[in-house]
Amino acid sequence: MPAGLCLMIGGSPVAAHTPVILDFGDSLTAGYGLAPEQTFPARLEATLHRQGIEVRVVNGGVSGDTTAGGLARLDWALADKPDLVILELGANDALRGIDPTTVRDNLDKMIRKIEASGAKMLLVGMLAPPNWGAEYKAAFDRIFPELAKVHDVPLYPFFLEGVAMKPELNQPDGLHPNERGVAVLVGRLAPVVARLVGSPS
Repeated sequence: MPAGLCLMIGGSPVAAHTPVILDFGDSLTAGYGLAPEQTFPARLEATLHRQGIEVRVVNGGVSGDTTAGGLARLDWALADKPDLVILELGANDALRGIDPTTVRDNLDKMIRKIEASGAKMLLVGMLAPPNWGAEYKAAFDRIFPELAKVHDVPLYPFFLEGVAMKPELNQPDGLHPNERGVAVLVGRLAPVVARLVGSPS
């Protein structure tokens, strides 16, 4: 028993907590067409580590996921108690022309669940393609800024900023970033995430 007690005491000093970031999204998060170490979550974690910010970034991306799919699996993902959630969903909704009212409602419910979990969050916006018409695009594109304002959460307006419509930064399908494209995304988003996580003391 003394040995066991010693072991318990030896394990009791409070270790520094490594913040966990849940990157919750679709194929853009999952890393469609990329090796696991080249995905956005993996590259984000590596970049933050190089900056002296110890975090663990969990890849919560599911290719093809819509906001409805994300809402259905969010409770399970939040069960691991992440410190920060990067919410990156909506691209597939826009590609399929899903009603912006439905998309907004799904995102609103997800934001509420994340807030209730006590995690910080970063809402990552998406823009609709023009093929559904100007009215649809206007309705879809205002979802993310409006929700960020309503919930008072930080917003990164467009996940693919600096990469969209640039063939050299995308895979042949023109939709998913290649390794160079992911590097651009990480370069833009890492400072935002770093500020939310906070530098080590």
